[in-house]
Amino acid sequence: MDDRADFEKDIREKALQMAADRELQRLVLDATALSDRYGSTYFWKWLGLPIVQLPDDIVTIQEIIWETRPQMIIETGFARGGSVILYSSLLRLLGEGLVVSVDIDVRAHNRQAVMEHPCGDRITFVEGSSTLPETFDRVRALVPDGARVMAVLDSDHTHDHVLEELRLYGQLVTEGQFLVVCDTSIEDGPPAADRPRGWGPGNSPRTALDVYLQESDRFQPDQWLDSKILVASSRGGYLRCVKPWIPDAG
Repeated sequence: MDDRADFEKDIREKALQMAADRELQRLVLDATALSDRYGSTYFWKWLGLPIVQLPDDIVTIQEIIWETRPQMIIETGFARGGSVILYSSLLRLLGEGLVVSVDIDVRAHNRQAVMEHPCGDRITFVEGSSTLPETFDRVRALVPDGARVMAVLDSDHTHDHVLEELRLYGQLVTEGQFLVVCDTSIEDGPPAADRPRGWGPGNSPRTALDVYLQESDRFQPDQWLDSKILVASSRGGYLRCVKPWIPDAG
């Protein structure tokens, strides 16, 4: 007996019930905030390189890429290379696709670690502030005509910077693909006294995302993904593109 449809129906129902469990969600938020004191997002690696993401987010990205099969993945915020190796390794399994990594400062030792990695051959670097017009133009020039394009925004997490990234890179995401806004959980936690940053509640990726979703009807948060993740940094930040980009239409 093929029970796959029943299995999928069951897990989706249970995930929605879990998402509605206020006690559980409160405990998860508390645990996430407490673990952030120790920099827990820095503990994990993908194929040997630090990925600077929590496991639920890593697996969610994997599911998105496997389902939607992007031919180009653009990431802002390179960090230590594990994330671009995640994307590249999955594109290798899919048999096609390129990764563009945008960062204001790609450190030489991290670039070298990626270039020497077995899955580093699908990655192109663009150095410069992700919100500068000239940087964006360089990225846009790398996108092949007709390609399925996904974007992950994970650089400066201040409201103004993320909002400008959304307005720019949202243009490049194609219908059916995902735009991922990382670290939306900043809005739900306390100010990071242990690791001070230029962002925090009220000035975060979530506040930028809320504004952007009022401006554009091209993206919708994916309810299924949001319902099943627990200890994660980007709940609410997984946006499916539901309309093509029309210049001057938003």
